[in-house]
Amino acid sequence: MMLSFVLFPIPESLTMALYRTYRPLTFADVVGQDAIVTTLEQAVTQDKLSHAYLFAGSRGTGKTSVARILAKHIMTHGIADEILKKQIIKGIEEGSIVDLLEIDAASNRGIDDVRDLIEKIQFSPVVAAAKVYIIDEAHMITKDAFNALLKTLEEPPAYAHFILATTELNKIPATIQSRCQCFPFRPIEEEDIVRRLQYIADQEHITVDREALRLVARHVEGGLRDAISLLDQMRSLPKITVEDVSQRIGATGQAYIEAVAEAIRQNDPNALLKAVRELEEAGTPLDLFLRELLSLVRAELHRNIAQKKPIEDAIRALDVLLEAIRNLRLSPVPGLVVESALLTLCAPTAKGRTDVLPAKVMEKAEKKKAKEEPPESATAAAQEKEEESSLSAAEIEAPEVTRENIVAAWERILEGTAPASVRMSLKNGELQNVAGTTVTVGFTSAFHRDKVAATEASRTIEQTMQKIFKRSLKLECVLEKDQDKPDTKENVVNLADAAAEVF
Repeated sequence: MMLSFVLFPIPESLTMALYRTYRPLTFADVVGQDAIVTTLEQAVTQDKLSHAYLFAGSRGTGKTSVARILAKHIMTHGIADEILKKQIIKGIEEGSIVDLLEIDAASNRGIDDVRDLIEKIQFSPVVAAAKVYIIDEAHMITKDAFNALLKTLEEPPAYAHFILATTELNKIPATIQSRCQCFPFRPIEEEDIVRRLQYIADQEHITVDREALRLVARHVEGGLRDAISLLDQMRSLPKITVEDVSQRIGATGQAYIEAVAEAIRQNDPNALLKAVRELEEAGTPLDLFLRELLSLVRAELHRNIAQKKPIEDAIRALDVLLEAIRNLRLSPVPGLVVESALLTLCAPTAKGRTDVLPAKVMEKAEKKKAKEEPPESATAAAQEKEEESSLSAAEIEAPEVTRENIVAAWERILEGTAPASVRMSLKNGELQNVAGTTVTVGFTSAFHRDKVAATEASRTIEQTMQKIFKRSLKLECVLEKDQDKPDTKENVVNLADAAAEVF
């Protein structure tokens, strides 16, 4: 008995990743880079193509795709035969044409690789009107290799064109940048990503919630390729929901925003530490949480500007969060960076406690707390009385703010000062004066004075002093030469020596 089989062709859309299927093939297909596309289209139309381009931007923003589209125009320029044109374009799209060389600098970064490229560039194009070299991850090329490429990049043969792509423009030597037309590829707007994902979902008959697409767009931070890949992972689901997306990317920390808002409103450091601990236990990426918080504070800044309200508190909060995001990657204990940032936001300023999150978030947190609290009653009154008693006790226990007590507590103040560079600068200070709630520390060096006087550093020190003395104290940093009183130096105390004596 003979068996026969019928083989059905597998649709190409099922064998290729979605990001490859929907990779832009013309300038009109490119998403979110309108300024770059317009400039390049004008250069093509006016026959003003350069011999070297440098595309810089974060991953997934279209650098390589635009490079290939530009290569099509360069390699078919001046060719009248439409059949030959189509063959060249097809060869570029399939990666089979010999006149287009795509080089991964991550694995071909040495001087020998560049010398080999320079030797091959001397040969004229075989089929196309020009030869195009697309060098991806160009920042990986070594210094010696860049130097070897420099002369060729400056004066290549008339038929040779270079397109360098990089995610780290700062690592490309200035000598190379100056010989290229540089195009900065911006992160793609969330709304543009959502529209593109919706288009792909419609073409592929994928059922997906619009909010799920928004969550994907927010997660990829401007990288369309990553967004399409994430959609590809979930395409087999009957319907893609927000929960499905959250399971694959992990929670962004949105659920903890209300708890943080309430802790800031209540000036409750313990609640903030608890929120950070829960974030870590839940496996939430801390950078995503900080970015969520940052976007809310930014929205509040814009709202205050529109309503002509003070913006100092929002700017201070933005500085704190931006610094935390920068430090997060380098810190051996990322959670500590987040704790420090949130505690800084929680600490009252000289004008009192601040609300740096949008009013809606704060109101939502307050309503949530109101639901959890019992109505006013005799018990509530007793609780209020107990709080007043504990406050009075705290005031009684608080040490008096004097020069002697400041010196005695200086070691504890130093221990609470971070980072280490600020602590070292503070050790170089000398106690000049204690007047009311103002503690004046003098420095012989403007460098050390400015280091300690920086907003975040001084807030940390003031917060530590507040814990010790149970009241808000203001740190004033001055240069010793700024002190005009002739008897000032008589009462100066070297804090580093005093701390050593006491402890």
